Amino acid sequence: MRCRTNCRTAPGSTVHAHFHIPSASARALAAALTLLLLCAVMPAAAQEAEVHIAPRIDSSAKAPDALIDPALKTHTKPLRSDVEMVLVPVTVTDPRDRLVTGLAKENFQIFQDKQKQEVRHLSSEDAPISVGIVFDMSGSMKDKFDKASEAVVQFMRTANPDDEFFLIGFSDKPQLLTDFTNSPSEIQNKLVLTAPGRTALLDATYMGMNQMRHARHRRKALLIISDGGDNHSRYSESEIKSIVQEADVQIYAIGLFDQYPRTPEERFGPLLLAGMTDVTGGRTFVLDNLNALPDVAAKIGAELRNQYVIAYVPQQKPKDGKWHKIRVKLLPPKGLPSLNVHARKGYYAAAE
Repeated sequence: MRCRTNCRTAPGSTVHAHFHIPSASARALAAALTLLLLCAVMPAAAQEAEVHIAPRIDSSAKAPDALIDPALKTHTKPLRSDVEMVLVPVTVTDPRDRLVTGLAKENFQIFQDKQKQEVRHLSSEDAPISVGIVFDMSGSMKDKFDKASEAVVQFMRTANPDDEFFLIGFSDKPQLLTDFTNSPSEIQNKLVLTAPGRTALLDATYMGMNQMRHARHRRKALLIISDGGDNHSRYSESEIKSIVQEADVQIYAIGLFDQYPRTPEERFGPLLLAGMTDVTGGRTFVLDNLNALPDVAAKIGAELRNQYVIAYVPQQKPKDGKWHKIRVKLLPPKGLPSLNVHARKGYYAAAE
């Protein structure tokens, strides 16, 4: 009897078997062999059919896992407020964007989900803070780097001796250059321009939020300094906005944008930054004059030192794991002009 076979069993492929059989008994034997062959292949095909769901990654910005910083592969759980008292940092400025201090508890009203709450306590002391500096070190910063570095120095001059800082530099990808430290000089020594590259701003912001999990102080803030929008991140804008909304971290940003943007990323850069900062009670400062950069950084530092903190106990303590809106209303003393309030927009309640 002569038998010739041609069989390939690559995962997910079809099995092809060709038999040349001269007798009926041999044909029966061939059928049995074919059945055994199919049974051996089916489990492998079933394994290949398993569904694996992964986070959405922009195909234009994919990178091999081996090249991705481990901090970018760690998905943190949302921060859920599970305390009796809610604390809301508030900054008040006048029409000329100058800080307004000296207000009393009676000058503030606070609402949660449109329901007025009782302001239990108002403080304005300079409490220690944990700050992350997220610094654009891409090649496009070459002509702006000196002023941007000077801005970091000015910002850190407003520091409390108990403050702690870390530094993340980014271009094609973010890197933690300095872990939490009390030494401003340690941060300054790491401010070095890197090779030309694209801008992974969203990934750098994610890394900063993740690093804040190790902060010692209850008050936390990020300062982002960049000259462009994002064009090279694994995380999307909506993903980062959700993470920012869920975390108890204020974000400030300084955008160094040209008056006439050359790319879509630069054109929409201010909106990208504002979308991250406003919900946290921080602010975005958009500059086209580099000479103003150090003064703006010092201004942000002063804001963090002169914030009011409103404390209230919600009348209805939600345990639904949902987002609950917060609105702060100002009742200024007579004789003052219209004032501006910057405060966090809400928080996520803990689930049962």
